[in-house]
Amino acid sequence: MASSSYKKYELRKRDPNPKAAALLVIDMQNYFSSMAGPILTNAIATITLCRQASIPVFFTRHCHKSPADYGMLGEWWDNDLVFDGTLDSELIPEIGRLSKPEEVIEKNTYSAFENTRLQEMLAERGVEEVIITGVMTNLCCETTARAAFVKGYRVFFSTDATATSDSELQEASLKNMANGFAYLVDCKRLQQGISGNGMK
Repeated sequence: MASSSYKKYELRKRDPNPKAAALLVIDMQNYFSSMAGPILTNAIATITLCRQASIPVFFTRHCHKSPADYGMLGEWWDNDLVFDGTLDSELIPEIGRLSKPEEVIEKNTYSAFENTRLQEMLAERGVEEVIITGVMTNLCCETTARAAFVKGYRVFFSTDATATSDSELQEASLKNMANGFAYLVDCKRLQQGISGNGMK
């Protein structure tokens, strides 16, 4: 479930810097299609906006290859996991069409930084800010946002291009993000902010 307004919990206001930002599209996969479907239009709009502003875009794909990489997730979710090579593990077709192979990062836990090259890829492009979109808001999106903040990135968190299974979890995550970790944005605010920062 997604929330359309950032204003409810906003405590701090700032616009992203297109020259220093990257967009992270978290786990928009077939497995999560029931949650991702309602935000698909906003996610695509955000990707398009960032492409037009020459902001790098990275897509994560959560998948497991063997029990060795389950970690705590196997126990926690009774082995109901996303397995590599299945249709469930693939990006939703509308999102997959917008991605390039070199932009897709495979991960096997909540954080997109854990055991991946994401931080290295961001450093190669001089990225200092990340914009978080995707699913699930309270798990992979929030964990990635918190990790980014701790690593020194300025974090922007979308309220209308993130979603999870339950409205209370969505709201709780947004409140947590605004309180301690991220500037909240929605599609409209992001467009205004990026345009105001010199988008051609």
